[in-house]
Amino acid sequence: MSNAVWHVTGARPNFPKAAPVVAALNERGISQGLVHTGQHYDDNMSTVFFEQLKLPRPDINLGVGSGSHAQQTATIMTGLEELFLKEQPKLVVVYGDVNSTVAAALVASKLHIPVAHVEAGLRSFDMTMPEEVNRIVTDRLSNLLLATSPDAIAHLAHEGVAADRIHLVGNPMIDTLLSFVKDSGEAPHVEGFEIPDGPFAVATLHRPANVDDPGDLNVLKDALHATADQLPVVMPVHPRGKARMTEIGLFDHDNMHAVEPLGYLEFLGLVRRSALVVTDSGGIQEETTVLGVPCLTLRPNTERPVTITHGTNQLVTAPALAGIVKETLAAGRPTTWKVPPLWDGQAGPRIAEVIDNFLAAQG
Repeated sequence: MSNAVWHVTGARPNFPKAAPVVAALNERGISQGLVHTGQHYDDNMSTVFFEQLKLPRPDINLGVGSGSHAQQTATIMTGLEELFLKEQPKLVVVYGDVNSTVAAALVASKLHIPVAHVEAGLRSFDMTMPEEVNRIVTDRLSNLLLATSPDAIAHLAHEGVAADRIHLVGNPMIDTLLSFVKDSGEAPHVEGFEIPDGPFAVATLHRPANVDDPGDLNVLKDALHATADQLPVVMPVHPRGKARMTEIGLFDHDNMHAVEPLGYLEFLGLVRRSALVVTDSGGIQEETTVLGVPCLTLRPNTERPVTITHGTNQLVTAPALAGIVKETLAAGRPTTWKVPPLWDGQAGPRIAEVIDNFLAAQG
């Protein structure tokens, strides 16, 4: 029998979102298939996540690799069209805002296969971000819009999405975090960086607005060096920007430590132990919100404003970074902080219930 539900994943942020949904649907006895498009293909960006998160091995790996947005999306679409025509799923589940997500939504919609979007309704209102384009298109094509926060519900309602298609389910990435946080350890082993006894910062930066333009990257270098004057900075380096960062001398500072991308548990342990995080990642804004780690987001906007109103996140500019780091270190880690509603470790079961009811109604 063909699998009723096919999950499409492709990049590092997708895997901790998919894991609790796959597990919860499995408990309900719903047949499933899992696609890894191979958008992220390095072992530390992909394979280790399946091992650590106890995700089943993908039924299909398209192996698309890197390329321009158009090349990558087109290759994914071609592979998924062949798969969906063969399998005829009753529902395709997509995650987040990567190219694999919008490619799957486009293919499924044109084949008249319903789509469920996990993390629907997030908006940065910055159309220069490829992820924002992916979010808007995916939401427009989806039958089930599974939202992580109330602001996402408001955005979808404003865009005219029917209320019966929208479901506030919480954040499945937080399910994964809460399930594994004890396993992450207080002092993880990180190749190339010895965890100090004192405070240190974690930095993750990969967005084009930060690392593509040499002028912007030089401003960022100055900001991170001024931060490294205050405490060690460990930076798992995304393959996308490593060459440019090395070329401009970003790591030519005794307190700047470049390391390879980390597995889920290793990175979680590193963040838990840190004094603060400097990032441009959406998912890390969410994880630090739950962990109570100060998060300084080097972006002019965020599609996750709930991490600011109900968390430890704040938007910063590169020129202001060192000063805010100084203030953050002086204030110390918070002892209490807000956490968004339904970020309670039960998003996976709530999503599974919505999907189960949808499949039952389809007959």
